[in-house]
Amino acid sequence: MIDQPTVDRIIDAAQIVDVVSEFVSLKKRGVNYVGLCPFHDDKTPSFYVSPAKNLCKCFACGKGGSAVHFVMEHEQLTYPEALRWLANKYHIEIKERELSNAEKQAQNDRESLFVVNEFAKDYFINILNNHIDGKSIGMSYLRNRGMRDDIIKKFQIGYSTLTHDAIAKEAISKGYKKEFLIKTGICYEKEDGSLRDRFWGRIIFPVHTVTGKVVAFGGRVLNSDAKTAKYVNSPESEIYHKSNELYGIYFAKQSIIKQNKCFLVEGYMDVISMHQSGIENVVASSGTSLTPGQIKLLHRFTENITLLYDGDAAGIKASIRGIDMLLAEGLNIKVLLLPNNEDPDSFSKKHSSSEFQRYIAEHEENFIMFKTQLLLNDAKDDPIKRAALIADLARSIGLIPNDIVRYACLKECASILNVDERVIMNEIKKHVEQRNDKLIEDAFKQKNGGNIPSIDDNSKTEEVQAAAANIANEIQYQSYIPEVEREKLLFYQKEQMLIQTLIRHGEKVMCIIDTEETKEYPMTVIEYIASDLKQDDIQFHNPIHRKVLSEACSHLHDNGFICERYFLAHPDPEISRLAADMLSSRYQLSKYHAKSQKIVEDEERLFELVPHLITDFKFAILQEEMKHTLQALGKPEVVSDAEKSIKIMEHYKELSEIQKEMAKRAGDRVVLKA
Repeated sequence: MIDQPTVDRIIDAAQIVDVVSEFVSLKKRGVNYVGLCPFHDDKTPSFYVSPAKNLCKCFACGKGGSAVHFVMEHEQLTYPEALRWLANKYHIEIKERELSNAEKQAQNDRESLFVVNEFAKDYFINILNNHIDGKSIGMSYLRNRGMRDDIIKKFQIGYSTLTHDAIAKEAISKGYKKEFLIKTGICYEKEDGSLRDRFWGRIIFPVHTVTGKVVAFGGRVLNSDAKTAKYVNSPESEIYHKSNELYGIYFAKQSIIKQNKCFLVEGYMDVISMHQSGIENVVASSGTSLTPGQIKLLHRFTENITLLYDGDAAGIKASIRGIDMLLAEGLNIKVLLLPNNEDPDSFSKKHSSSEFQRYIAEHEENFIMFKTQLLLNDAKDDPIKRAALIADLARSIGLIPNDIVRYACLKECASILNVDERVIMNEIKKHVEQRNDKLIEDAFKQKNGGNIPSIDDNSKTEEVQAAAANIANEIQYQSYIPEVEREKLLFYQKEQMLIQTLIRHGEKVMCIIDTEETKEYPMTVIEYIASDLKQDDIQFHNPIHRKVLSEACSHLHDNGFICERYFLAHPDPEISRLAADMLSSRYQLSKYHAKSQKIVEDEERLFELVPHLITDFKFAILQEEMKHTLQALGKPEVVSDAEKSIKIMEHYKELSEIQKEMAKRAGDRVVLKA
């Protein structure tokens, strides 16, 4: 873990204009710089960079932040990875806690595996381009497949000769250790202790991580010998876990972000051919079913996935079984069925990029609808198969987290199947309840060493209720028929304004307040917000906002504490991004207006601004509660029940009294300008 002083040095050194300029062409505009946003298809410059604030922000798509956030978003790195990227750029030594000897050895071994893979990649590329067999066999094969030289170079494709120990001998002669050649899978050891090349006689496709490191290789045989496997892949290693990698992700990530969409195909050649046709937002699962690790990797870049199939019905049915995991992750899944006897590789060679894109737009369809029709063709009029079909679809629909999308799929499926919506809804509810019970059961097994306590549904213990409540927070399937999506609540907007003021001015003295202990107590923005909310037993609704306030209170009296700096450099990316967003501003007063009039800054009127924001926040919460209380009075079950009506009216009266008391308290409070 990088220590905080090192983090501070990195953030101090990283100049936002310097960093962004590596990826975006910037032009000076007043005191700021502007350019085309790298995170969406920007036609006119909407990406603003502020040297004074050391922040950037796109005022079209909203992305930006500090130099760390920019690198995280642009290169799709984690927070520590982005810090290391910047440390390397500014030649800052990374200081971490002292590693044990075992940890140092493991770190050295891991780095050695990457070094060996890098050597192997360069070796295979050299053979393809300069060896007589590479040029006559390997390069000829690639060109016969219609592959351009620039694409071959881009994907770092190579070739391994028919000699069974060529790379083994070359590596050993250059000082690479036998153990690392074996661990990476480039070679394997024979019974007599000698090394044999794993990929001899094959075209080599390096597999890259999201940051561009080579972690594995895939080798394709060139002859059609039925006894020889078409593809040979690197085995699992300390640096390569197939379930966490997607072929082509390094080359596709920027296009995926800009298009906000990813095409998922099966093999290396599918990815490469689509790139060559101009469609770059494409990755491959390399012939395996999707795994949770691969799905999470995809979700880092987009929520929209289109699966490309080649028309083989048996293959499609086999693969759709794993797609439920994509739905559960909250991804929007579509399916594109290519014409018969076509795969992405062959289809992209026959069509231009615009033709391919047009075909996609015209033929891709929602996955649930696609699955419904596919299974319906099998079930036909068989009632048993139709019942199984409904259960299967209900399970998939129930995985969709978004209420609106889930209900739309439910209605469409009911229409296609010609069944009552309630039939599917009941099936969904049954599957959801089973999943919830399983989650609770697993939680108790984990907590009680594999034992499940006997639980009477009518008399659950507090412990069981607490566990169930915690688990419920993790369950995304709480409602089956959604209500109309509400507008963004007013109190949340007011809450954001309070947090913005806290981050910008938290440590500053905003007023002199009268108390019983002393007539004149200098109070900071942090103290004022915290004490005022506590007085009415109110908390921020957003947990990140609550954490910001809590940490601000705990660090307020630290020497040199400045809210803005503390939260911008916060190790939690959510908090540091929030701080950057709260500090971003597109506009700055022109020199002309600054000279001609006195502008009162927020910092100069905190004594009136903060109480006003708090009052607005509280009243927004109260008004929301009063509105819902009035709505409850109009419900038929309440109108017909006198006792319920009286209770609700009493509650509304209590809220009205609270509203009056809040107004009175706000008027009585004496707040003096600092």
